[in-house]
Amino acid sequence: MRKVKISIALCIVMLVMVACSNNNEEVINETEEVHVYPFTGLETNEDVNHRAVAVMVSNQVQARPQSGLTKADIVYEMLTEGNITRFMAIYHSDKPEVVGPIRSAREYFVDLAYDMDAVYIYSGAANFVNDLIDKKGIEHIEADQYAANGEPFLRETFRKSPHNLYMKFSELPTFLKKEEVDMDVTHKPLSFLDDDTEIEGEEANYVKVSYYKSKPIVEYTYDKKTKKYTRYNDGEITDELESEIPIEIDNVLVVEAEHEVIDKELRRSINLHSGGKGYLFQRGKVQEVEWENQDGNIVPIIDGEVVPFVKGKTWINVVQTAPEKGVKEQVHYSNDGK
Repeated sequence: MRKVKISIALCIVMLVMVACSNNNEEVINETEEVHVYPFTGLETNEDVNHRAVAVMVSNQVQARPQSGLTKADIVYEMLTEGNITRFMAIYHSDKPEVVGPIRSAREYFVDLAYDMDAVYIYSGAANFVNDLIDKKGIEHIEADQYAANGEPFLRETFRKSPHNLYMKFSELPTFLKKEEVDMDVTHKPLSFLDDDTEIEGEEANYVKVSYYKSKPIVEYTYDKKTKKYTRYNDGEITDELESEIPIEIDNVLVVEAEHEVIDKELRRSINLHSGGKGYLFQRGKVQEVEWENQDGNIVPIIDGEVVPFVKGKTWINVVQTAPEKGVKEQVHYSNDGK
């Protein structure tokens, strides 16, 4: 009988010790430091003091669908030459498996990447753009120079050059360390709304951006269930090449900026520093805003104050202050999908 009592007592002691251990684990988890990603406003237990990566991604028909755009914190879309738009995808909080196709640099994208202190990744550039990159001293990687090695850049065979240069994101940190690129950077955070904040503005669940009379046409439709926007390019949904997962966006910001054609190839200069008119779409509503460039980030302004973003991913479309001939309405929105 004495042995039984001792066994019971030991069991009780062990159970108490296990319970205390579990409670300690819960306390540790509860007190674990919470960080906030600067470009999405989302919380994380991971360190957020690392450098953003800005990648030039093609949007020509031959490059669609692209890879890795669903993972970008911010995507800028701007005209390059003629009626071609190009993306600069900013990666910080999320990491895709593959990004591409990677294309050439433009000076206005360079300026944004430099001002926000991101590593700028591109494939080729005009001489004056390369001179600008060297003059500014921006941390950059010219991807096509490393493609022959296959790590992290490679030429795929399922598409024709120049629309076949991709980057394996998982191999990028090792590559940047080898290239002695400093990745220990703290980015200034954007302003974000609290989760329960009511969005102001006019109802607008449909957005259409007309860069030219015919193409490209960019459309966004709002889903009340997911509270996100889906993007369409020339009538086709923008999704991932491998998974066919569609782009889902929390903020759509369309801004007007001065454009100037600068050469016979119809390349442009775009003024991204003087500010101007804009439209901010959040949770199915629109606000007419002004915009400013703050540390390389294009942000919406009303009455001199920054309008916070909804937490999550943001796409920024830059259009001309003076529309192309034949374009009656560069930015159209409605609440009936037309």
